[in-house]
Amino acid sequence: MLAAAAVTLVFVAPIYLMLVNAFKPQDKILANPVSLPWPPTLDNLKEALTRPDNLIPLGLRNSLIVAVISVALIIPLGSAFSFYIARRSGKAKAAILLALSAGLMIPPQVTLLPTIRILTWIGLDHSYPGLILANLGGGYLSFAVFVYVGFMRSVPDEIIQAARLDGASGLRIWWQIVMPLVRPATATVAIFLTLWIWNDFLNPLFILGPLQGQTITTGLYLTIGQYSVDYGQLFGIMFLAGVLPVIGYLTVQKQFVAGLTSGATK
Repeated sequence: MLAAAAVTLVFVAPIYLMLVNAFKPQDKILANPVSLPWPPTLDNLKEALTRPDNLIPLGLRNSLIVAVISVALIIPLGSAFSFYIARRSGKAKAAILLALSAGLMIPPQVTLLPTIRILTWIGLDHSYPGLILANLGGGYLSFAVFVYVGFMRSVPDEIIQAARLDGASGLRIWWQIVMPLVRPATATVAIFLTLWIWNDFLNPLFILGPLQGQTITTGLYLTIGQYSVDYGQLFGIMFLAGVLPVIGYLTVQKQFVAGLTSGATK
């Protein structure tokens, strides 16, 4: 019980410090960083949003664009590929799944340099399309395929065969019949991938470069001064960076919980 409480504290303490210090002035943060923000102030958020370099609004916008486009491309690609291999059997299917598992097991740091070389070769280095393309080719697609394959195996073959007898094409069966049935899987994939891409620091830092563009994570890194740190503004930026993912999670929370518990109700 004590160990569980200690582990919970490790995860909760950074969130608590971010919440209370985002609404306190710098002197109160330095005096007592764990105290409640009373009276609370919005100055840290205002200063973060009105920086002369426009770093935070641009970082939030760029992170939102990269995350939305990446997830919007990975979901149809991953689900269509999963629909194809879920109905297959034999060594070919096992080989495909084994190859995709490498995308989950190989650390992204190992593939970062080859990825940058490929993007340079095709002229997409230091660009947002290059960053989105790197997201499509990494472990994110493998994760989506593994989640969808598990759900699509549960779709009865009778439904697929009935649709084929009615003259539906494979594309129509996938989009209009199968995709609505695996909506919890789509919510699960969307939430996890959005959070991972939103919080990604390494790919934006090396693929975009610090001078060509920033996401919110690299923008947060650039706000840390060499000789002094404005902790109030720093915690304000952390709060702003965490608001959008929380709103997105609450929007699809019902489908996400259904996806996590569907295996227990079969």
